[in-house]
Amino acid sequence: MERVEIIVDDITNLKVDAIVNAANSTLLGGGGVDGAIHSKGGPDILEACKEIRKVVFPQGLPVGMAVITTAGLLPAKYVIHTVGPIYGEDPKPQEHLKNCYENCLKVANQNKVSSIAFPGISTGVYGFPKESAAAIALTTINEFLDDSPGTIKRVVLCAFSKADQETLEQTLSSLS
Repeated sequence: MERVEIIVDDITNLKVDAIVNAANSTLLGGGGVDGAIHSKGGPDILEACKEIRKVVFPQGLPVGMAVITTAGLLPAKYVIHTVGPIYGEDPKPQEHLKNCYENCLKVANQNKVSSIAFPGISTGVYGFPKESAAAIALTTINEFLDDSPGTIKRVVLCAFSKADQETLEQTLSSLS
């Protein structure tokens, strides 16, 4: 079995235990993946996010942290929300992107998730270079699975386009 599966798809259509939301710190929805997840998942996701803001992170979810909510109407069971770094503004973008992947995997294990799908965190409007982001994602995921696989059996990297998929596949080949 391959440790990481790389596909081109709409992450909101995937039948996995958890999908990762590249959220903004408000957790109240936005554009891109975040907007699609909130739109297709329905109001239960927003209500869960509001509760997290009220109880745990009143100032907003910090960059690199991760929290879990219901997936509402989506085929997944859960949404794990993480806030990626804004490239060019964040003082430690590589470290914070690594933290996003690592913390999502930790939250997945804590919630007995066996399959998880990630979008390209921070590679859209947040401007993280895709090749560098792919290397961080793949290295972090593989190191995590080596050190503490827990319940995770399947990791999907869900690319936005064929070009993004090729970048991920070339990066995976270079790391092997």
